[in-house]
Amino acid sequence: MSGFAFEVFPAGRVVVLGEVRVDRDEMVRFAERFDPQPFHVDEEAAEESLLGGLCASGWYTSSLWMRSFVDHVLNGSTAQGSPGISELSWNAPVFPDDVLRFSVRVDDQRESKSRPGLGVVNLVGRAERGEELVMQFSCVTLFGKRGS
Repeated sequence: MSGFAFEVFPAGRVVVLGEVRVDRDEMVRFAERFDPQPFHVDEEAAEESLLGGLCASGWYTSSLWMRSFVDHVLNGSTAQGSPGISELSWNAPVFPDDVLRFSVRVDDQRESKSRPGLGVVNLVGRAERGEELVMQFSCVTLFGKRGS
């Protein structure tokens, strides 16, 4: 159990979620199924696009981040779900073999007024390639309080 509960999320805390190397074949399979735009699935079309090469769907990048968040924070935690994300931005294209570093920062948190035992944590998720920000979003995640 990771032990992540509402109490361990003070404002400003950063949790490093690890790194992932983008696998070309997996990236393309994802795009073929969920986002089959030419620059995600066709090498020739991608080379002629504004991006200059085959690149990942932003949704694929988001999915990689989410997997890392589940593995490093949510599994074994007191998480109770999320009402959603906001301000999602894909700041730079992601290409095969890129190494992405994932993290999440606590923007703020508060106890739920309507549900005792539950805390509301505002998070900022990030994906970076080296020093370059490639994706960022804000979300709310609900965590149970210890002993509730």
